[in-house]
Amino acid sequence: MLSSQGSPMTRHVVVVGAGIVGVSSAIWLQRAGAQVTIIDRAAPGTGTSHGNAGVLAACAVAPVTAPGLIAKAPAMLLNPDVPLYLRLPYLPRLLPWLAKYLRVANDRDTRRIAQGLAPIVSDSVDQHKSLTADLGLSDWVRDSDYVFAYRNRAAFDAEAYTWALRAEAGFAPELIEGPQIHEYEPTLGSDIHLLATMKDHGFIRDPGGYVGALARAFEQGGGKILQAEVKDFDLSGGAISGVETTQGRVACDDIVLATGVWSKPLMAKLGLNVPLESERGYHVIFEGATGGPVRPVMIASGKFVATPMAQGLRCAGILEFGGLDAAPSKAPLALLRRQAKAAFPQLSATREIEWLGHRPAPSDSLPLIGQVGTSRVFTAFGHHHIGLTGGPKTGRLVAGLVMGQPVNTDLQPYAPQRFSRG
Repeated sequence: MLSSQGSPMTRHVVVVGAGIVGVSSAIWLQRAGAQVTIIDRAAPGTGTSHGNAGVLAACAVAPVTAPGLIAKAPAMLLNPDVPLYLRLPYLPRLLPWLAKYLRVANDRDTRRIAQGLAPIVSDSVDQHKSLTADLGLSDWVRDSDYVFAYRNRAAFDAEAYTWALRAEAGFAPELIEGPQIHEYEPTLGSDIHLLATMKDHGFIRDPGGYVGALARAFEQGGGKILQAEVKDFDLSGGAISGVETTQGRVACDDIVLATGVWSKPLMAKLGLNVPLESERGYHVIFEGATGGPVRPVMIASGKFVATPMAQGLRCAGILEFGGLDAAPSKAPLALLRRQAKAAFPQLSATREIEWLGHRPAPSDSLPLIGQVGTSRVFTAFGHHHIGLTGGPKTGRLVAGLVMGQPVNTDLQPYAPQRFSRG
């Protein structure tokens, strides 16, 4: 077999996207013997992979679309203390996706989605360690507890459905109440009366820097990174043979699409209309912070995570629908600041840095992992809130698919053509 590059038995694979999923895919493909080129219009790790909460959230199996969401959503949108926002001018464009999204807010579909997410996230820490082990980058991955902080036992009990899903996936919390709370995490405010702690989790102290370091290791291993925008595919022979970019044509045997929410228009070129929206996520970095936690803490009342990072304390969360083009909203950032300072009363910083990014949200909250027909185009996008958590596992799976290796995972829940079935 000759590849498009002419080397015997060597496949040339183009990975579109230089975030955690794309770079992980490229590294695993490289390890399997492929010649790999990453193409992205931006530098590695500077997009959504930069701005997340940094948590390796192995227990993150419960989708947002839990039973009861439809009844709760209007009141949530009207409450300024709830981290759910909608840019009203964007609503007409959002409605077709929103109808599909809310359609799965029932018990049967929620359990199906949770069962689909578990194989992607549940061994996250081990997958990151496997990814970094022989690259000299193991220090980027920190073992830690992942803590959920509640105002009281009633607030914890109100999320019993979600905790039951986590328990079914093998993640049951240890509860801390009373004076032990401030022995465990002394920076928390006095209105926190229960902690649900999850063992065997981890975090990354600089997600963007981490992905950049992985990309440099990939290049040192012989990989190529091209900063360009993919414009079209060459499928003239019935399968991919090249991509057209703003820097010219790149020949290849296979393509992995791992460019997050920007994968939607590329999928349209393959004849697939994927119900994928940008769920806008915000963070504030309290640079040089003191008075923050020493491990990732989810403040349950605000649905945001406070993570100690190299630059300071990053508070990341918020769910806003407003598309790719609108400027950042002021209200989500104000809410993050307000809730962070309520949760950590002694928090102080030398300055504050704001950020907005775009989580790729399929209408069923499951990523797209698989081959599009027999095109040799493979998808690896749509990770919603679990991109950093599930990136290395997804990269490993898609590399196995491309190289014809057994993946030992049922990939049907992630089939890229599942939406064409109605």
